[in-house]
Amino acid sequence: MIENGDRLQMQFDDNSLLPQLYGERDRNLDRIERELGVSLVSRGNRLAIGGPQASAGVARSALTSLYQRLKRGLEVDEAAVDAAMKRAALDNDEKWSEGDEIKTRKRRVAPRSANQAAYIKALKTHELVFGLGPAGTGKTYLAVAMAVDMLMGGAVERIILSRPAVEAGERLGFLPGDMREKVDPYLRPLYDALHDMLPGDQVLKRLSSGDIEIAPLAFMRGRTLANAFVILDEAQNTTPVQMKMFLTRLGEHSRMAVTGDLSQIDLPPHTKSGLADALETLTGVDEIARIQFTDADIVRHPLVSTIVRAYDRQLAKTRRKKDDEPST
Repeated sequence: MIENGDRLQMQFDDNSLLPQLYGERDRNLDRIERELGVSLVSRGNRLAIGGPQASAGVARSALTSLYQRLKRGLEVDEAAVDAAMKRAALDNDEKWSEGDEIKTRKRRVAPRSANQAAYIKALKTHELVFGLGPAGTGKTYLAVAMAVDMLMGGAVERIILSRPAVEAGERLGFLPGDMREKVDPYLRPLYDALHDMLPGDQVLKRLSSGDIEIAPLAFMRGRTLANAFVILDEAQNTTPVQMKMFLTRLGEHSRMAVTGDLSQIDLPPHTKSGLADALETLTGVDEIARIQFTDADIVRHPLVSTIVRAYDRQLAKTRRKKDDEPST
């Protein structure tokens, strides 16, 4: 890094990585310029950063981080650019390490927030992990990535992915088609995550052999799930009885990840969420990890974070209004 007047000069040693770093038609550089209020001018393998000193420093740190991602074989997309800027703006004691990656056949997944880094660490070190928070924070995606990593590495023999098949119970009989046709629409997000981690033929092969099983929650009853990585998605839509049944399936040499968003409960009125009940019941159990994500961890389109915050404000306003109403 060279300081030249009011500009910082960056120089990169591998020109072949610069098209990915800068993005198609320099869209990554444009994104950094807009967000940080700096100017970025590239000439060959050099990049000049102009603007306020603090903002230029954040841009330099973000670009350095993104360049190192590329050297480690990781992709750089819009979400990675946003995460790099967010991380660069934090104090040193608040920053997270990107070194704790998850490796799968198709990609290497690195954390994009401090909570994601803590979640990955928890998935590696704890037998039962609760991932809580809004959509788009990577709760299920990272759990599936870790499951695939452990399956490929021989740490587990199979992956079992489950979620409540229908929000208000599991009344599959009213749906058309055979059992697979009934439940597939509800399990589609899990299929999508798998296809991000493994080649399509590998997904089909392992589904056929039973190495990977995707099933509605009702299919878990009466089983002991040993030598497996088990994921329960959309856990806020379980009842306490269902949640207890699921948690007690944990067998030897297995891991469980339970993901959910307590602000998106679709159970009938006056039905307590099994996820909320489990969190209360298991308070103080040291062997269990809980990672609470917030809208700041959302790695989808930036507008998603704004939408989540708006809904949270509306929900808080509604609750305050109810609290202020006189009791009868």
